[in-house]
Amino acid sequence: MALIRTTNGRALCILVIMDEYTQECLSMYVARSIKHQDVLDQIYEMFLSRGIPEHIRSDNTPEFTAKPIRKGLENLGVKTLYIEPGSPWEKGYVESFIGKLRDELLNGEIFDTLLEARVLIERWRKEYKRCRPHSSLGYKPPAPEAYEIKNLTQQVVQ
Repeated sequence: MALIRTTNGRALCILVIMDEYTQECLSMYVARSIKHQDVLDQIYEMFLSRGIPEHIRSDNTPEFTAKPIRKGLENLGVKTLYIEPGSPWEKGYVESFIGKLRDELLNGEIFDTLLEARVLIERWRKEYKRCRPHSSLGYKPPAPEAYEIKNLTQQVVQ
């Protein structure tokens, strides 16, 4: 989870959900605070669009270790894997992603409102996911189908 502030000093939290296999950022939920129900809502939304995974890896923070989250995932047969505190290498893709988010967007933007932050962060996420090549993926974006469709469309138009 990343933390930022609006111009009036109020905190904003960013919940980042990534697919470890494809390195695709599936969701970035931006809110003033994030409770366990917000986490469950985001996870269930991912399940509806992407299917139910075998396991979920997360931090050992209260939002992720709350009993309702563990119970909800257990009911669906999803195993929970927790990252040891002080072990950022266990979540390398997310740490790298959040670092790029800070360098490329958050450090250069001043957000006046929650809505503005949501819109700009989502725009950045979509570009990162669909357009930007990643060296670890053979210089393809994490969502290659969007990239390939875009190239195909350009070829047809030319």
